[in-house]
Amino acid sequence: MKKFISLLFVLVLFSSCSEYQKALKNEDTAKKYEVGTKMYDKGKFSKALRLFEQIAPSYQGKPQAEKLFYMYAKSFYAEKQYYPASYQFDKFSSSYPKSEKAEEAAYLAAYSFSKLSPRYSLDQVDTFKAIDKLQSFINNYPNSEYLTEANRIAKELREKIEKKNFEVAKQYNTISDYKSALVAFDNFIADFPGTPYKEKALYYKFDSAYNLAINSIPSKMEERLLVAKSAYTSLMKFNASTEYKAKADDMLARIETDLKQFSK
Repeated sequence: MKKFISLLFVLVLFSSCSEYQKALKNEDTAKKYEVGTKMYDKGKFSKALRLFEQIAPSYQGKPQAEKLFYMYAKSFYAEKQYYPASYQFDKFSSSYPKSEKAEEAAYLAAYSFSKLSPRYSLDQVDTFKAIDKLQSFINNYPNSEYLTEANRIAKELREKIEKKNFEVAKQYNTISDYKSALVAFDNFIADFPGTPYKEKALYYKFDSAYNLAINSIPSKMEERLLVAKSAYTSLMKFNASTEYKAKADDMLARIETDLKQFSK
């Protein structure tokens, strides 16, 4: 009995593979659609994709097109081909706005693009695009079942952008480009007022202002020392018991000492 079942399984598998191979070579688009749907239903998405790719252009405007293009997009998604998946889901939701799958497609278009977002240290062009797509979905479907998840992903992507901007500003401080660091931290604090990096940003802004001041030529030193002193005040105003207080107080003492020469 076991041998019979094994043989039967092999025959079914062979038949399935044979049917797929024949469909690939067959010019009959209806047959490709039929076998492609079978492959999709069985979770064989790479095989389904090959067939759908062959017939997609010829099914534009046909009654079966809605189902085909939904399966086409979902197959890309299942295969983690997120760029074509996002494109196809976008195309589906705009082509079939009244479809019961339109909302899901709009969400998966945005979600797929979010998967293209790289780690924070790399260029974030795709992250910005993903945020725009998610926000568009949130605006268009305010009562969607996917709303909570869309907001969560958008929040994570914005936090990645925050971290990217903070690290860029901090890098200027690290390489002793204090002028650029001051501009970058000012922009960061203005652009992300509620950021969890604010205390760190205020400290490194102060550190940058301090180092720029004490290494200045005499004609610019007083003005820059006052800027540094103001940066210290901003840090203490934000958090008087900051973890950087000891270092900041030592730097302030140096600033006060250096300022005395200009009051004589």
